[in-house]
Amino acid sequence: MKYVRSEKYDIPSLQEKIMGPNPVKLEEELLKDHRIPEGAVVCDLGSGQGLTSVFLAKEYGFTVVAADLWSDPEENRKFFDAMGLDRKQIIPVKADATDLPFEPESFDAVVSVDSYNYFGRDENYLDDKLLPCVKPGGYIYIAIPGMKQDCHDRLPSELLLSWTPGQLDYMHDVAYWSRIVGTCRGAEILSVREMESNEEVWTDWLKQDNEYAVGDRKAMEAGGGRYLNFIAIVLRKKHSI
Repeated sequence: MKYVRSEKYDIPSLQEKIMGPNPVKLEEELLKDHRIPEGAVVCDLGSGQGLTSVFLAKEYGFTVVAADLWSDPEENRKFFDAMGLDRKQIIPVKADATDLPFEPESFDAVVSVDSYNYFGRDENYLDDKLLPCVKPGGYIYIAIPGMKQDCHDRLPSELLLSWTPGQLDYMHDVAYWSRIVGTCRGAEILSVREMESNEEVWTDWLKQDNEYAVGDRKAMEAGGGRYLNFIAIVLRKKHSI
């Protein structure tokens, strides 16, 4: 696809903030033809250093709560200020995805890019942890790294050049994620699909010079990418169960 919005963020100072395959391009594809209402309050769950949160605020006009456990809210605030965003439009919060500090029905939508696979494999997570924070009829948009077909019983040697079996257990195929979200009582599944972005977002990531990108190059240069994909999940909270 053509990444019309993301092209503005393809500059070194912003690309240095990515923590994996280009999350801005993933987010643009994820939100293509999205149903989130104009002026919505959106939680960017697993926001990292805040680049995806800036993208949501600037490109879609949402009010964004940038929620992340590992980044420093004060550092993210400085970044948001430098990007010219109003402090009422984008709010950094330190938050554990398994113990969210938000009031019930706080959000019109939740968007999560390259993080949900770390905490969302629990079949009860949506009903017990995340959906209570979402308004009835609200949306959840998820983009996660996955596999074209689960192969955990016989992991390809190419993938093991960069990742341990434990690390690869966070990555699964469309069938796996369809089953996980399919157990949810409180949300309607709108789609679970393979994304187009895999090759391009990996290329952007592997250009970076940080130790994680350098480590990932071993598998990808050996052809490990042919086993991998990204998966988009779109859910809508039911008005009643």
